[in-house]
Amino acid sequence: MADRKPIIAGNWKMNQTHTDAIALVQTLSYELTEEDYDRVEVVVCPPFTGLRSVQLVLEGDNIPVALGAQNLFWEDEGAYTGEVSGVFLKALQCTYVIVGHSERRKYFGETDETVNKRAHAAFRNELLPIVCVGETLEEREAGSTEKIVGRQVREGLAGLSAEQIRTLVVAYEPVWAIGTGRAATPEDANATIGFIRKSVGSVSSDDVAQAVRIQYGGSVSAGNIAQLMAQTEIDGALVGGASLDPKSFAMIVKF
Repeated sequence: MADRKPIIAGNWKMNQTHTDAIALVQTLSYELTEEDYDRVEVVVCPPFTGLRSVQLVLEGDNIPVALGAQNLFWEDEGAYTGEVSGVFLKALQCTYVIVGHSERRKYFGETDETVNKRAHAAFRNELLPIVCVGETLEEREAGSTEKIVGRQVREGLAGLSAEQIRTLVVAYEPVWAIGTGRAATPEDANATIGFIRKSVGSVSSDDVAQAVRIQYGGSVSAGNIAQLMAQTEIDGALVGGASLDPKSFAMIVKF
């Protein structure tokens, strides 16, 4: 893992009202210690409606958890009904924003090109993108994992500077493992993440690739996090369902 600090991020997806979000993050803070925060960077990504409420709790109680959003639009303002700008997210003290999640690609037509535009918009607004990549079951069974994931990395990071790439996060989320309870084996996840790191190197440099933190996501739980984090290439996790239970999420952070 070199000197890369592990990053554990909870993607709450379309769950938790703003009042639920307050209770969740408060309970999480009771479960974590200063030592946990020193070891691991912890991030929570509520729905847009919960961002302000969670921001106030984190700031008011001095909780060292970073705030992230689940998406952003590539323009900063304008006639884009229903979209959210990076300007707005920065004003809410967000540090991270997820871009290119497989559910956004599947249900909302996002492409490698629009993921790239979102990544540029994130940096323009001093946000760090968590760029999601991953193959479907059909692509995996066809032996196309490296082809698909390599393309997503190259096109998703196109045009970013070395310093920008160094600071972003990549999340490898095999689509077939998300929400299915069927996680990739730690060894398979490690091998693919190693390939992703080489792909980052081809976009930038080996030095930058070694600095980039790459998470695994897809049915991460308190039961499998230790085996995943024991792998040399895996720098953390993007956690879905288990992040909605503060005790389970805390156990994942403590891996």
